[in-house]
Amino acid sequence: MHDIRAIRDNPDQFDARLARRGLSPLASEILGLDEARRAAIHAAETAQAEQNAASKLVGAAKAKGDEAEFERLRALVAEKKSEVAAMQAEAAAKDTELRDRLLWIPNSPLDQVPDGADEDGNVEIHRWGSPRNFAFTPREHYQLSAVGAAMDFETAAKLSGARFVVLKGGVARVHRALAQFMLDLHVTEHELTENITPVLVRPEAMLGTGNLPKFGEDSYQTTNGWWLIPTAEVTLTNFVAGEVLEDSALPIRMTAHTNCFRSEAGSAGKDTAGMLRQHQFEKVEMVTICRPEDAIAEHERMTKCAEAVLERLGLPYRRIVLCTGDMGFGSQKTYDLEVWLPGQNTYREISSCSTCGQFQARRMNARYRPADGGKPDFVATLNGSGLAVGRCLIAVLENGQEEDGSVTLPAALHPYLGGKTRLVNGALV
Repeated sequence: MHDIRAIRDNPDQFDARLARRGLSPLASEILGLDEARRAAIHAAETAQAEQNAASKLVGAAKAKGDEAEFERLRALVAEKKSEVAAMQAEAAAKDTELRDRLLWIPNSPLDQVPDGADEDGNVEIHRWGSPRNFAFTPREHYQLSAVGAAMDFETAAKLSGARFVVLKGGVARVHRALAQFMLDLHVTEHELTENITPVLVRPEAMLGTGNLPKFGEDSYQTTNGWWLIPTAEVTLTNFVAGEVLEDSALPIRMTAHTNCFRSEAGSAGKDTAGMLRQHQFEKVEMVTICRPEDAIAEHERMTKCAEAVLERLGLPYRRIVLCTGDMGFGSQKTYDLEVWLPGQNTYREISSCSTCGQFQARRMNARYRPADGGKPDFVATLNGSGLAVGRCLIAVLENGQEEDGSVTLPAALHPYLGGKTRLVNGALV
């Protein structure tokens, strides 16, 4: 959420930054709401002061024995009390109106983010590894004989419908091994703290990370009001909601492996074959809470943590910086990591790492107390995939496929698979 004081101080800058995201000027509208809110608060405070003054006079009239004046002033106090209550309600309504409007406005991009209207404006800034030269035409993951019936879409459809999958046997074990490998790498080498979090959260948790109110249709809500998390970013980031942290506690670097749920409301007809885009999937998430001045360095660090997973698995990838028109709602700057999928002959997103500045913290009222003893300030928050487990499974299968239909698995996974090195007809060998 944006700082209303910053909008008051520099409305032109606010509009200019949002214009980079393709939005029309909003400062005038926001400041109009703010002016009405402040006027309502001032009126309520003035009426309260008048009520307090009249209340003192009531006591004085009573002490003097002036019954007529006492009754007049008592009636005036009662009238003022009713007036104050109405004005306070009006002020609260104006405050809510302004907050609700601010909740729908996306974060401002950093100056270093490239301009662009959509994904065509994204810029590749780094590439690692070279796509393998196959002596045969590589297949997509769901076409591999090595996978066979161990990637079962028919049973999943019977159970749950489209965009679900049942993994069995060796494929299920490789999927589990990937998640375990990611967690171990992040915890032991990247020094992230592992967490196991709920996947059901209250609406305020979704609001805190920017998933509500704007993107409610992209997630699932239960009949009793809980929301299924689209990613552990929601739970991990909200650990600090409403808190005032000590400076010495920062940075806080966390990771969690969870199931994630997305309705994919805006993706009708996209990636319907295979398990690239599912309603339920697993992800190892990374979240950092830090001082605002450290956010840029933490963003680079987090992205390298995600890249390390791909490099250990020997999966070619590229790093993309998203342009202003393709960034997420809460992001100031985002790097996407795209892994090479030979079956599609292209790179596809496998991780998105974003710095959100103080945008989420302001929504959550998450602050820290500076070491110099200054006034508490909002923390900065960052999040990133480290990685999407299902998409990583796809990349391992497609990049390791052999002409005989088997899959050679990355050496980094062998210890997690009991020394097995290949996948043949859904089984580890």
